[in-house]
Amino acid sequence: MKKGIISIIAMFTTLVLWSQTEPTVVSETKNNGKIMVIYSDGTWKEKTYSKPTIEWVSIPAGTFTMGSPLSEAHRDERETPHQVTLSAFNMSKYEVTFEQYDLFCDATGREKPSDEGWGRGSRPVINVSWDDATAFAEWMDCRLPTEAEWEYACRAGTTTPFNTGICLNSDEANYNGDYPTEWCSKGEYRGKTLPVGSFAANAFGLFDMHGNVLEWCSDWLGVYSTSAQTNPNGALLELNRVLRGGSWRGKETSCRSARRYGNSPGSRSDYIGFRLVSLN
Repeated sequence: MKKGIISIIAMFTTLVLWSQTEPTVVSETKNNGKIMVIYSDGTWKEKTYSKPTIEWVSIPAGTFTMGSPLSEAHRDERETPHQVTLSAFNMSKYEVTFEQYDLFCDATGREKPSDEGWGRGSRPVINVSWDDATAFAEWMDCRLPTEAEWEYACRAGTTTPFNTGICLNSDEANYNGDYPTEWCSKGEYRGKTLPVGSFAANAFGLFDMHGNVLEWCSDWLGVYSTSAQTNPNGALLELNRVLRGGSWRGKETSCRSARRYGNSPGSRSDYIGFRLVSLN
């Protein structure tokens, strides 16, 4: 009699435990561009992905002179100085990393960009086009910074060629230290990207605004207006999108706060990445 009761209790306990067991994943399949997860109990559902966390820095509203003064060495004629007033905005503290961008690729089925063998994780994502960067920004409910926002955030109240002064040492940013400005000291050339935040932040608390990777901006690369502007969005239509900040392979002068670059929206390179601005 006791054995029978024990058997019944054991069977009941087994059934309860079985009913409480979560079904396991049997397989995944792609259907109409979506990844469907099939479970051991015969149920299925669309696979979901967590979006990465972005650390934001609050950039205060203000007015500054965008472009470079005529006295600045190595300036370009496209850097016409003009007054710009900006509303407050939030910018990502760091350049977008491989870890963050890879989540986007997993969720959307995009091909992951090459890291050139340097490593992924906290290194800035590279080999991404303007179109790629814009797609990531939209997925994150964010956007790319305007060129004016980028320069204002980089300068962080400074008027010198760099937010570090008249020189940018290689222990302050990742660039080609073999080619310093004439009156500055030669430094280290690392030949690749470094993890974001490897150097000190600027006065606003932003990292790697000089060097590491060039950063896509939302604007077309056009001619500056000479008149004062408020929250400008750049040219209406040109051939190239704006890139800012210099990179690991560029000279010291290529990292100047006012230095402008441009490339076609579909181009990719091992020295191009981006950062975000929130929509709020």
